[in-house]
Amino acid sequence: MLVLINVSLLCAAQRRSFFSSTGILKPVVHMNHTRQRKKSTCGSEDLQQRKALKDANISFKANKFLVMHHTHILTLILIGVFVSLYFFFLSSEEQMLRASAVVSHRSGLTTGLASAHSAQRIIKSNKPFLVYGTAWKKERTAEFVNQAVHAGFRFIDTACQPRHYNETGVGEGWSSAASELNIPREEFYLQTKFTPFSGQDPNNIPYNPESPLEEQVRTSLTVSLTNLKTDYLDCLVLHSPLNTMEETMQVWRVMESFVDEGKVHRIGLSNSNYLQFSTLYEMARIKPSVAQNRFHAETGFDTKLRHFCRDNGIWYQSFWTLTANRVALGHNPEIQKMAEAHGLTPQTLMFAFLMSTGYITPLSGTTSKQHMAEDVAIMERIQGGEVFFHTMGEMRQFSTFLGMPEL
Repeated sequence: MLVLINVSLLCAAQRRSFFSSTGILKPVVHMNHTRQRKKSTCGSEDLQQRKALKDANISFKANKFLVMHHTHILTLILIGVFVSLYFFFLSSEEQMLRASAVVSHRSGLTTGLASAHSAQRIIKSNKPFLVYGTAWKKERTAEFVNQAVHAGFRFIDTACQPRHYNETGVGEGWSSAASELNIPREEFYLQTKFTPFSGQDPNNIPYNPESPLEEQVRTSLTVSLTNLKTDYLDCLVLHSPLNTMEETMQVWRVMESFVDEGKVHRIGLSNSNYLQFSTLYEMARIKPSVAQNRFHAETGFDTKLRHFCRDNGIWYQSFWTLTANRVALGHNPEIQKMAEAHGLTPQTLMFAFLMSTGYITPLSGTTSKQHMAEDVAIMERIQGGEVFFHTMGEMRQFSTFLGMPEL
C-alpha cells in the first residue's frame, strides 16, 4: 500500500510541474498574447470579454483535471487498504493450507478443495470412495463435519447414539457446509445407525427403552431424521446384532419397512461376525448393502466376512483402520518406501490399498484439515484411474506387511 501511495504522490508532483511549466498554461497564455496583437483594432471591451471567457475555460479544464487526478489517487489508496486488510485477516492456518496445497500439487496430489464429487455419481460409477466417520468428536462434531465437506467428503457416517456420537452436530455440520458451497442434499450420502439399548448410555437414550422393540427403532429413525436435517437416509445400519437372532430379525423387519416407505434407501449391519451376518443375509427380505466392522489383526481382518461381501456385492466398510494398524504403518520401512515412491504417507497408502481391492470402503475420522485434504486427494487419484498396485503380487506384499492372511 505504501508503494501505491508513493507512486500516487510522485504522479501528483509530476502533474503539478506539468501545470506550472509550458505544458498547458504557457501555450494558452502565448496564444492569448498573439490574438491580442492580431485583434488590436477590436474594442477594448470585446477583447476583455473574450479574454475572460478564455481564462474561465482554462480554469475549468484545470479544475476538472485536478478532480480526476485526486480521484485516481483515492482509488489507488482504497485498493491498497483492501489488499492490506485481506492479507492481515487471512489466518495463518489458511495460509498453511494454501502452501500445503501447492506442495501436494507439486508431488502429484490433488487436494480436493476445488473438485468435490457427488456421492450419487460416485455410487453409479461404481468407483471407490472414502466415508467420513464422526465418532468421538463430541461438541466439535459440527465444526469437523463442515471442514470435511469443504475438503471434498460427501459420504458421512454417524449414529443415533449420544454415548459416542453427536448426531445433531453432524446435521449442523453437513447442512451448513452444503449451504456455503451451494450443494444440494442429493449429492450427499448420509448414513446413521440404530443402536440397541445395550450400546447406549443409560442416562442418555434417544428412545424409551421400555417401549416395544419395533417402537424403539421407529423413534430412533424419527430422531435421526430430525438431527440430520433430512427427510430420508441413504443408509440405516443396525449398530450391532441383538442378544438373539429373533430380536435381530425383529429390528431388521422394521428397517426393511423403512426402505418400503422410501425413508431409507439401504440397510446394513455393523459389529457382526461372519455367522451373524450371513445368517441375517439368508433370512432377510431386503438384503444388507453394508457391513461395517473394525479392521484389525485380532479378527483376522474379517477374511471370511470380507469375501462374503465381495462375492455378494456388499460394501465392506472398515473403521478403526489406521489406529488398529498404526504399528505396521508407522514402523515398517517397506511400507514407508512404497508410500514415498507414490508421494504418499503410509496412512494414505493404506487407504489406497483398501480402495484398490474393489470392495473395501475405509472410514476416515481425522480431525486435521491437512489429513482431510490428503484423504480426499488419494480418493480422487484412484477415481481418476491412477493405479498404485499394478499386480496381485504387490497387493499381497502389502497385505503381508499388515499381517492380513488373505486379500
